[in-house]
Amino acid sequence: MLTKRKSKIILFQFSWLLIILTSIIHLNSCRNGASAEKFEKIKNSNSIIIINKFIDENPNTSEAEDALKLRNQLIFDSISKINTEKEYKKFIKYFPEAEQIASANQKIKELSGIRAVISTFRGNNERNYYGDKCPSRLDEIWTSNMGSGKSFAYGKMWVWTGAGWTGQPLVVQEDSNTYIVQGCFDYNVKKIDARNGKVLWKYKFNDIIKGTGTIWINEKAENKDEKVVIMQGSRRGESGEEAGLATSFRGISYFSGKELWKLNSKRTASYSRDVDGSAVTIGDTAYIDLENGVFTGFDPDKKNGELRDGIFQPKIFSETNLWNEADIKAHGGNLVAESSPTVFNNKIYIVSGSGHVYGYNLKTKTVDWDFYIGCDMDGSAPLTNDNCLLVSVEKEYIKGHGGVFKLDPSKPEKDAAVWYFPTGTKHFAYWDGGIVGSVAVNDKYIKETDTHIAAFLAIDGFMYVVDHKNLSGEKVLGPDGVTLYPTPKLLFKQYVGASISSPIIVGNRIVACTYEGIFLFEHDQNMKFKLLDKKKDISFEASPICWNNRIYVVSNTTGLMYCLGEKN
Repeated sequence: MLTKRKSKIILFQFSWLLIILTSIIHLNSCRNGASAEKFEKIKNSNSIIIINKFIDENPNTSEAEDALKLRNQLIFDSISKINTEKEYKKFIKYFPEAEQIASANQKIKELSGIRAVISTFRGNNERNYYGDKCPSRLDEIWTSNMGSGKSFAYGKMWVWTGAGWTGQPLVVQEDSNTYIVQGCFDYNVKKIDARNGKVLWKYKFNDIIKGTGTIWINEKAENKDEKVVIMQGSRRGESGEEAGLATSFRGISYFSGKELWKLNSKRTASYSRDVDGSAVTIGDTAYIDLENGVFTGFDPDKKNGELRDGIFQPKIFSETNLWNEADIKAHGGNLVAESSPTVFNNKIYIVSGSGHVYGYNLKTKTVDWDFYIGCDMDGSAPLTNDNCLLVSVEKEYIKGHGGVFKLDPSKPEKDAAVWYFPTGTKHFAYWDGGIVGSVAVNDKYIKETDTHIAAFLAIDGFMYVVDHKNLSGEKVLGPDGVTLYPTPKLLFKQYVGASISSPIIVGNRIVACTYEGIFLFEHDQNMKFKLLDKKKDISFEASPICWNNRIYVVSNTTGLMYCLGEKN
């Protein structure tokens, strides 16, 4: 039985315990309150160092747990910018409890093996992707000599240096390593180490290589040599044992540089048997418009090839002429198809030098759409995110100015023109104006609510940037010099020198190569443009590409491939 005195002692001791517990709870509450207030201040800092310091100073708090999650996300985001298998593996090793582990494993899976990240001219079958990240400067990281070669043109033999139109590099990722595939004027297509410009192998054609190749990954290949195929065109190269043939389109093993097949570009009413365009691949079938004016569907797999004309050639599925008798009367032999076809909605769209933009129906295997312009056209048509085509118009065989058409191929030909933007008529070298290269769009890099721009380089020496979704309210004369069309809002116009190269847009930056140099522009959300950097007095006909904060492009005067970016 408790005495009165013992009860008082127990009550006294219990009271002190309550006071101590209450003090601890109050202390923790104050501490948690302070840490919560501090976390609110630093959580938007985007600084891994600041957030790490907070975690060290505030252990065992709920805010420390939130800070840990935030830090892991920031680290993962920074690794994603590097985007290599090695860095993701480090993340998994050092942060095994992070919520991003599943995403890191998925990234490793995507990066392992081989990926053609820039597999064709203008990046994809829609001709509207130009790379992942663009640098803010044009520092020279390395150069590599691409050589020179002789070829007959314009009535005499010329020495051609480096690479020319279209001449865009292709980019391949093998695990965490990056490689370039480049066709050159020294007759060779080359595999190049993107780290240092070292040529790993080269394969020789019979003539200079002007165009851009296409890389096809053969999922049914029975050996490594046939797993990844480079399909590359060249000038006609009628010589030696193949006299009378023009084996100006070939399949080459990406891994070894060995020849897989040759395609003879047969004689037609067109004066050319060269191949400047890039093929598109749809599953196991490839399509290309050859300069002989024949749109050709074929099987790029060597195992299905056959002996024709005394050489091993790919199996042909279809051949469609991209001209008619009226075109022969209007253009003579200039029926040359130099563009790279664009794929959309079960159709392939081909811009032809005979003056037509054709829509080839993949189901019926026939042309069922034909927008006639009448001029020579060489540029490839990018697909916009509102499912239209931007078509370059050269000033040849037409009364009006050259420029750019925006066409809606879902509509009948007579209603298909959305707008026309004319450029200046000015003679330069072999051209009288308009646009020879291709238009670039930013649709792959922005949100729907952002401004959708199109950029193009003209023979008149200017780079133009327009809002391809908004009209100015004015009307302009079209290529025929008679028909009036709406025209888009002009956002920016800058003299950069005459060009037949095609500009690229990556994020909010534009890279423009001309006969006067290479120019790097940037714009803000209000479409205010500024020149970030330039390299003058180097001539370019080839088109550039961006990958991993590097720009790759070959000059037609110095003969060098340039790797440009931020040195420090």
